Parts: sequence; structure tokens; C-alpha cells
Amino acid sequence: MIYGPGMLEMGMIFNYGQLVIDDEIAAMVKRVVGGFSCDRETMGVELIKEVGIGGNFLNQRHTMDYLKQEQTQTKLFDRRMRGAWEKRGSKRLDQVATEKARDIIATHRPLPLGDGVEDEIKKIVAAFEKKHIK
Repeated sequence: MIYGPGMLEMGMIFNYGQLVIDDEIAAMVKRVVGGFSCDRETMGVELIKEVGIGGNFLNQRHTMDYLKQEQTQTKLFDRRMRGAWEKRGSKRLDQVATEKARDIIATHRPLPLGDGVEDEIKKIVAAFEKKHIK
């Protein structure tokens, strides 16, 4: 269970930028916890034999295909070299996250709930309140 995304100051403050950062971290954790396949194909055994010791695996299609699949593709953390980061404005992580949060707030339009979902949620809340709130 991941508790407290977006919370600061022991939950006394909620920060949308922090929520966006925590979402990216949770995605990375989920990927790792989900495990990795270590069969002949994903390990590239045949490619290792073909390229050989000292060869370049980074320019191989197999490497690129599995990199996209196996590595979390973050939208916030800038993994480029410092010079490239500086050319893009040297934005700190909190700045990038706040910009993304503002964009989500301005543009996101959630899909409507399916038929009966709202009524079911109301029933669940009412049952809880009846049992636990005096």
C-alpha cells in the first residue's frame, strides 16, 4: 500500500506537484515489484553470442525494444546529461511537476462513471456512516 501521495508536513499540506512526483515514483516501484522476466529472449542470449565480448549492445534493436518495455519511462525525471538539461531551461523537479499538475488540472476531463456506479458508491458510504458515525 502506498500512503500519502501529494502530502507534505505529515499530511497537513497537500501539494499537487508532489502528487505528480509521487505518482512517478509509485510507477517505478510498481514496475520493480512486478518482477522481471529472465528467459533467453529477454536476456538476449542469442544476441550476446552474436555481438560478442566488447561489442556494442546499445545499438541493437533487441536492446531498444526491451529497454522501452523493461525500464520505467519517466516524464518528470530528466536523465539527460547536465548540458542538455541546461539547454532545456535547467528546471528543477518541483518546477516540472508543478507545471504538469497545472496542465492536468486545466485540461483533464475524466470519463463519466458507468451506469449505477454513483448509486453504488452512495450505498457504500451510507452503510459505513450508519455503522461507524454516531
